[in-house]
Amino acid sequence: MSVLTPESGIGKAIADARIIAVLIIDELESAVPVAESLLAGGVTAMELTLRTPVALEAARVIREACPEMMVGLGTILFPDQVEAAVASGASFGVSPGVNPAIIRQAIAAGLPFGPGIMTPTDIDMAIQEGCRLLKFFPAESSGGLAHLKNIAAPYAHLGPKFIPLGGVSLANMMTYLASDLIAAVGGSWLAPREVIRDQDWKKIEHNAREAVVAVRG
Repeated sequence: MSVLTPESGIGKAIADARIIAVLIIDELESAVPVAESLLAGGVTAMELTLRTPVALEAARVIREACPEMMVGLGTILFPDQVEAAVASGASFGVSPGVNPAIIRQAIAAGLPFGPGIMTPTDIDMAIQEGCRLLKFFPAESSGGLAHLKNIAAPYAHLGPKFIPLGGVSLANMMTYLASDLIAAVGGSWLAPREVIRDQDWKKIEHNAREAVVAVRG
């Protein structure tokens, strides 16, 4: 079984990390510096989105240069992207929605995978496929933690955990992390696309450290 669950090795590692940096990398030469900057600030997990031509190669070079960084791939929408994610050495994969065909492909390929949910139907479909660690997306615009508590309540006895993304920030992440429903939070504020383009590695390190200090109290 390669779906993401709170009890799996990758699921526990994500929960231990508590913070996942969500990245869009446009230039391959930015891949290692941004990973090094996040690590310098204490962030040890990332979701690298498959929205640019260099994303898969960026995952490969980060895995090679920064083995302590847990690299996941996001925006997995098609079966061939599952195979490409495995070939890149990704630790896990996620998607913005629930597509049973993608989940089954990930299981067959051995890629720990978590689909994105926003409704009770999404949770129901994901659970039917064996998933228990789910991406809550888009978190804030769909109602935030209050919305998640309501839609997750009928499934609480099955033990799902969630990773909210979309509108999560330094200002609200601790509200999410205080809930037993939440395994970790993800956010693009740690390494925004324009900051990566500007190669402002110190800014990324600062953002990462600020978030990690908040989590550690």
